Amino acid sequence: MRWTLPNILTLLRLCAAPAVPLMFLYFQRPWADWAALTLFLLAAITDWFDGYLARAWKQESRFGAAMDPIADKAMVVIALVVITGYSGMNPWLILPVTIILFREVFVSGLREFLGDKSRKLAVTNLAKWKTTLQMVAIAVLFLGTGLSYVAQGQSPRVGETGIIWSASLDALATHVGLILIWIAAGLTAWTGWDYFIKALPYLREPANDA
Repeated sequence: MRWTLPNILTLLRLCAAPAVPLMFLYFQRPWADWAALTLFLLAAITDWFDGYLARAWKQESRFGAAMDPIADKAMVVIALVVITGYSGMNPWLILPVTIILFREVFVSGLREFLGDKSRKLAVTNLAKWKTTLQMVAIAVLFLGTGLSYVAQGQSPRVGETGIIWSASLDALATHVGLILIWIAAGLTAWTGWDYFIKALPYLREPANDA
């Protein structure tokens, strides 16, 4: 692997994924929520820059091609697990999260089974939009969990006015985040079904030829 800037950004994003839940181990809330949100946003931004720079500087590599989707999935999956836990296991959140997690596992398993033939299942523009929407929804939901903690009056150094203000923003961020995650789940299921349809011809091949 060459230590190009695009590859370094991809590696940093891969390391940032498991660091998100660590924020809740080393910081008190709501500072943990803000730290997780900041880390997630910075990592999400690198998702655009590493691909853009790799193409612009002609530094595309097999490492980047392999690690980029893994880093994206790790970021999304880990962040969704954290948010679900700190959102009180809200059923309106659990269902779209389940759809997203199922699709990611299903498509990853499908690609692993197909091996070299999975290269014919190119990433579509809709799948890229799906990832972008997932990340935007997660960022808004992280904002909602932090504001919710403040609104409940559990954050130190926050007056009554601040709590009321946070409660209003908490409700707004939570509702917007839930709408976005449901839309993202719909796109996620759609792209998963699209990959499955495209993979069907290879799944119907005799086992000894697969």
